[in-house]
Amino acid sequence: MLTLKPISLSPLSSSNPIPFLVKPLHKPYHPLNPKSSSFPVVKSILQYNRKPQLAGTTPRVVVITSGKGGVGKTTTTANIGISLARHGFSVVAIDADVGLRNLDLLLGLENRVNYTALEVLNGDCRLDQALVRDKRWSHFELLCISKPRSKLPLGFGGKALIWLVDALKHRNEGCPDFIIIDCPAGIDAGFITAITPANEAVLVTTPDITSLRDADRVTGLLECDGIKDIKMIVNRVRTDMI
Repeated sequence: MLTLKPISLSPLSSSNPIPFLVKPLHKPYHPLNPKSSSFPVVKSILQYNRKPQLAGTTPRVVVITSGKGGVGKTTTTANIGISLARHGFSVVAIDADVGLRNLDLLLGLENRVNYTALEVLNGDCRLDQALVRDKRWSHFELLCISKPRSKLPLGFGGKALIWLVDALKHRNEGCPDFIIIDCPAGIDAGFITAITPANEAVLVTTPDITSLRDADRVTGLLECDGIKDIKMIVNRVRTDMI
């Protein structure tokens, strides 16, 4: 039986164009089982924990909306905000749901909300006093529009929220990278107020036909308001029912 021996070659030159060693084949090569031969197996190396690059001008004002209630807007706002803060981006989350705020509960900050945006607009406190900083992730801050079971004055609207966003841009601590607005359900005055200062929108929906119809309606309202950058998150997807 003929046996090939390793041949050591000199560096690459015109007379020696092959810059590697010729090794014997110990086992027959099978294409479906790379371990059956002495050929090296090529493996891809994935790099984790890489910080994503921030694109666009700061701050990026994003509204999380859906139209239909109970699809996961507040949960999506909390998850996206904390995830961005973990990557080192400064995030301010605004709970624009008047009277039915829940974002502070999901973040575990319900006992630390002493002032809201309504007190800031009335001159009762400063903006930095109304911002609640997360103790786990210092880059994340929460701003609630009002306290539970409270009503906003008739003068509060989209212009007031625009003023709050402009105040966050020019504060002494620096401009945040992201301002995420948790939009209330429906398409009434609270919805119009929440989408007014936004430049981007994330539309949260579920595979239900009722949620899809409301999402289609909200998409048209967002485009009429000048928001063209709209992304969609389909929540509660069961692959066994598709």
